[in-house]
Amino acid sequence: MSNPSLSLPRPSFAAICLAGLIALAIAMGIGRFAFTPMLPLMIRAGSADVAAGGWLAAANYAGYLLGALSTARLPLTPQRVGVLALALIVASTAAMGWTGSLPAWMLLRFVAGVASAWALVSTSVWCLGWLSRFDRPAGPGLLYAGVGTGIALAGFYCWRAGTANVAPDALWVQLGALALVGLVAVALLMPRGTPGSTGAGSPAPAMAGGAATAGGVSWSLVICYGLLGFGYILPATFLPVLARAVVDDPAVFGAAWPVFGAAAAISTIFASLALPKMARRHVLAGSHALMALGCLLPVLHLSALTVLLAALLVGGTFMVATMAGMQEARARSPGDPTRALGRMTAAFAIGQMAGPVLSSLLSGSAQGFGGLFIALAIGALALAGSAWWLARAA
Repeated sequence: MSNPSLSLPRPSFAAICLAGLIALAIAMGIGRFAFTPMLPLMIRAGSADVAAGGWLAAANYAGYLLGALSTARLPLTPQRVGVLALALIVASTAAMGWTGSLPAWMLLRFVAGVASAWALVSTSVWCLGWLSRFDRPAGPGLLYAGVGTGIALAGFYCWRAGTANVAPDALWVQLGALALVGLVAVALLMPRGTPGSTGAGSPAPAMAGGAATAGGVSWSLVICYGLLGFGYILPATFLPVLARAVVDDPAVFGAAWPVFGAAAAISTIFASLALPKMARRHVLAGSHALMALGCLLPVLHLSALTVLLAALLVGGTFMVATMAGMQEARARSPGDPTRALGRMTAAFAIGQMAGPVLSSLLSGSAQGFGGLFIALAIGALALAGSAWWLARAA
């Protein structure tokens, strides 16, 4: 009897990259991060306030953590998990415009968070597995450029809608419709089979010094990846709000998020060409150091220029660090890497939950950005320490 997998046509490099790019653009650009440019618009329209925004963000982060911990337990292939996750993102995003209830919004953002983590891990597994069969170093960069592309496109869409005074509830439905179009494209382009063992990569290298591992990756790498989540989430959440504090004009402050996303998309492509020539931990260390500077700039002096520079520094490094971390974890995980990638993503999720919580605790009932600035300084210190550790370990 013939092997059914051998009868499947081999998908093209372009189709694999495009399917992965669109999947991550939906998962992260809409499922995870569309709320960031939407929050100032919701506050301006009076449908939410800063406190409600904190609860909605926390619900999404909690869902993301649960999704990261549960992905490996789903009894489905990575491709089917990805399609299911994108369908949940479509439904939960559009439904945000069908209700004005805060508890319902929290549930929907929780579901979107779970689905975003499922989509990130499953897409990383199947897409990196297929890309390993091609001798094309730009492949991972094109895949993870999807995150920045999704952020930039969703941010630009919200920016222009905000200047046109489109109601937030209608904008949520429109974002859901855009995600649906992307889901159809992914379903048509996604390879149906598995890449098999041929050309699947070399055996995972041994960990230096017999380091303790979590699913094949060292705990030090997992912790550093968690610090990445802690450091990046504060500017990733509050940059548009800081920009609005400097210039209260949606035609101006709305540009911060598209700039963030464009920097993320472009940086991953350039980094993928440099990764084969550099140790991944050196790439991680450099990304953490630059991100630390981006966190610190608005603290030292809040202005339109420092907010823009922070968007470039953080946006231009957080996906490079994500890509390098995922590739490092996959390279060190023999067999199925889903569990290792899930643990890395869980550490990231814990870090990004801790950031806003720390900012809220430091702020208390006080007005202004004092608590946020202290949290940003702590995040910068954590990232700098992580950069030092990664450089030393490399």
